[in-house]
Amino acid sequence: MEAVIKTFDELSTQELYEILRLRSEVFVVEQDCVYQDMDNKDQKALHVLGLKNGKIVAYTRMFKPGDYFENASIGRVVVAQEQRKYGFGKQIMQVSMAALAQRFPTATIEISAQKYLLKFYNELGFTATGEEYLEDGIPHIRMVFN
Repeated sequence: MEAVIKTFDELSTQELYEILRLRSEVFVVEQDCVYQDMDNKDQKALHVLGLKNGKIVAYTRMFKPGDYFENASIGRVVVAQEQRKYGFGKQIMQVSMAALAQRFPTATIEISAQKYLLKFYNELGFTATGEEYLEDGIPHIRMVFN
């Protein structure tokens, strides 16, 4: 998987379409969750595109401290269902974490993780903090990486 990082304005219309389609396929259709994905935060985010043969198969969006949470953050972590067996989720997170560390060296990274992915994020060095909560009807937990 090749990873590319772009601002919102650097995304082509084709890339934006692929990102929104992938997020919709997983978060709305696969997870059967009706929610407003387009939240007017994409414009502030840095977008990490995981490409395989030129197609977006994995994605995250990153925020500097204060733009989403108090800390730097990663969200909308997604891998196309048919591509999950290749470790792209771990790869896209490692690229995202390294990019945030480079841009904001002293920043803690904060995520709002779906609870069923707790082990996945623990393996990347994140620690759960606080209580479980519902976000769009799905159990989540706040996690941090220092």
